[in-house]
Amino acid sequence: MVKKRPSSGQVRIISGQWRSRKLPIHDLEGLRPTTDRVRETLFNWIANDVRGSRVLDCFAGSGALSLESLSRYASYAKIFELQAQAAKQLIANLATLKCDNADVIKGDSLALLANKPSEGFDLVFIDPPFRKSLAEKSISLIDQHQWLNHDALIYVETESEISLLNVPASWALLKEKKAGQVIYRLYQYSAEAVIEELNGTSRDTEETN
Repeated sequence: MVKKRPSSGQVRIISGQWRSRKLPIHDLEGLRPTTDRVRETLFNWIANDVRGSRVLDCFAGSGALSLESLSRYASYAKIFELQAQAAKQLIANLATLKCDNADVIKGDSLALLANKPSEGFDLVFIDPPFRKSLAEKSISLIDQHQWLNHDALIYVETESEISLLNVPASWALLKEKKAGQVIYRLYQYSAEAVIEELNGTSRDTEETN
């Protein structure tokens, strides 16, 4: 019996140095590329913040978000992907684009996020497989292990039934939009908010004592 190979599709880069390039992706379980319409809205939101940024793509899948960022001259992208075939395709697509300022790391994103990075990130994408309770777990690990640079932007895409996300007080919601079965949000991290919160906690402790 011949084993059926997974069917393949394509992801199209919208703008930047690789504008309109189409790259192959595997049709794998849980792989749900951000649609062109949603991606276009997102990159309109962050248009002035991509160039020169350090990007973290937590659940890359097709790599649409990190590839779009690199096309728009992000300085570097760290790309996490659990599925071996998808990770292999991402590496091949980066080679096709002659892109050498990105690293694809195959592994469980939650395990990878449970480590403190040597350097923080300016733009973070959290777009996990739906209905596996991964978004809030990722958010908690990113905050706990200090993955964010000051003023970092964080994009979170979830199923639309998640009407409220539990995020740190240091994350301010900038944008929110719903498209079909998807809700997507853009937050900004403020290190100053963390300092203020710590100072407030310290003052409360002193007053209690």
